[in-house]
Amino acid sequence: MLPAFDQDRIRQVFRENLSLATRLRETIEKCAEEIRKRESCELIKIMNFCGTHEWTTTRYGIRSLLPHFLDLVAGPGCPVCVTPAHYVEAAVKLALEGIRVYTYGDVLKLRGPGSSYPASLEEAKACGGEVRVVYSYLDAIADARKHGRESVFFAIGFETTAPSYALPFRENMVPENLKFLNAIRLTPPAMKYTIKLYQERGLLPIRGVLAPGHVSAIIGASAWDFLPKEHGLPTVVAGFEPIDVMLAVAQILLMIRENKPETKIEYRRLVRWEGNQYAIKAIEEVFEKTDAVWRGLGLMPRSGLRLRGELFDKFDAMKCFGISEAGTTGHDSSGSEIPSGCKCGEVVVGISKPVDCPMFLKGCSPAKPWGPCMVSSEGTCNVWARQGIKTSEPFKGGQGG
Repeated sequence: MLPAFDQDRIRQVFRENLSLATRLRETIEKCAEEIRKRESCELIKIMNFCGTHEWTTTRYGIRSLLPHFLDLVAGPGCPVCVTPAHYVEAAVKLALEGIRVYTYGDVLKLRGPGSSYPASLEEAKACGGEVRVVYSYLDAIADARKHGRESVFFAIGFETTAPSYALPFRENMVPENLKFLNAIRLTPPAMKYTIKLYQERGLLPIRGVLAPGHVSAIIGASAWDFLPKEHGLPTVVAGFEPIDVMLAVAQILLMIRENKPETKIEYRRLVRWEGNQYAIKAIEEVFEKTDAVWRGLGLMPRSGLRLRGELFDKFDAMKCFGISEAGTTGHDSSGSEIPSGCKCGEVVVGISKPVDCPMFLKGCSPAKPWGPCMVSSEGTCNVWARQGIKTSEPFKGGQGG
């Protein structure tokens, strides 16, 4: 029988799936306990890669329903958080020079290197810089075509947004006055990097992975099959409802218990094994894979996309405006472009939690972010700060918020 406070929490969060949620919670408790006793381990660590999974986990207090020795940690699933600082610096410089810079609202407060003013596009706009917030690349295309002046789109995102960039290029919709400042990153290489980092540092290993649902709708669940095959990690492509996360955690624990790691699709209402072939083809026609720097993590092989030069050089903002890539001309290829006192480099791979950072909700808050993990709604620090549940301790009554 579950304690009363757990029953109340389950009723609150899982109104329409109370019986299923209760069974899942019991399955998780039973499997985790069996694994702990069999392996004599103090902690079982599972990583949710996606920022939206972290939002669901934190917003709905899912950690309070898990055994205290089951550690559900956040991974590098926030594209804004890992955008190199010198890209921001370049965008700020262009905006102040009168070149119109388009980007998403999440990017405005992202800071470049150092503490000089203006360090963000928000500050550049306050200084008279040409900065426009758009909801899509198509919005930027329409506005750039209308005004006809030199402009730049600051493209941030993972595989989820890559098709929305690729298709306008493929269909010749992009005007020549709109350049493309490209910070697109690829997620499977980041997961490989994270596993390697844990091994190199001798950290408690990750035992299973909740793979990102929306990314996998594009690249397919097959893109994550290297995790069980090469690393023995049970992997579940999960949706974003609380019941999705609970079910994925239960599936991972069952695979650990049976020692039968594989890749499963929990998010079957959207994700297929082979992904969206139309979107994949469009991406491959317009972009090619390249080594790329991730902020706080460093240079990862084949973890970014760049425009195919023979076709789209004239749109490449890096080439058109003489912006050097990270790792050249003094830029920091280690990716340690993290502000002083900030732990985002460790938070983004689940080594540290937001509350481990001395800046958290002191010198760094959603209203005035200091580190990149506090900027975006998908950043772990932002999620913990806004949702008010800042501990993984078992739930003991009351509500976060």
